[in-house]
Amino acid sequence: MHGAAQSVDNCEQQLDFLRKRWLDREQELITVNQEETKRTEEKQEAGYRSPLWSILRALQKINKAKRLEREAVLLAPPFFQSAGRGDLKFWGEDDGPTVVVWESLSESGQEQWSKKMHKSKDWVAWCRSRKKTKSNARLKSMEKKSSHNRSK
Repeated sequence: MHGAAQSVDNCEQQLDFLRKRWLDREQELITVNQEETKRTEEKQEAGYRSPLWSILRALQKINKAKRLEREAVLLAPPFFQSAGRGDLKFWGEDDGPTVVVWESLSESGQEQWSKKMHKSKDWVAWCRSRKKTKSNARLKSMEKKSSHNRSK
């Protein structure tokens, strides 16, 4: 399956998964999804593109990640044990090895993760941008510190 067909299939899969996880809070899920959709559309208008699930699966294998930190509830694949963004928990617990979709986070979300990255070694970040921005410089700094800490 390619492109749009795979995207539709993933979306339907994700909706079924979320309905089961948010069973007794369906109205809350609808509200969160509407807010998340608006936020995602704004990011996409600015040029952001979400990584494919196959990329997230490959990133997950790097550190046996259980958690995903990313932009929207509908875009978080169900093969992670937990997912969320900042204080918004989509499902599962907020601990364990994590894949961080860096560009999907707000500036404050990136700042929060920068602090967590200092304390932890069990994360991998996805950042496609080659642009020199303040947030990418922050991530690059975390990479250097992390690789130095891992070599100890």
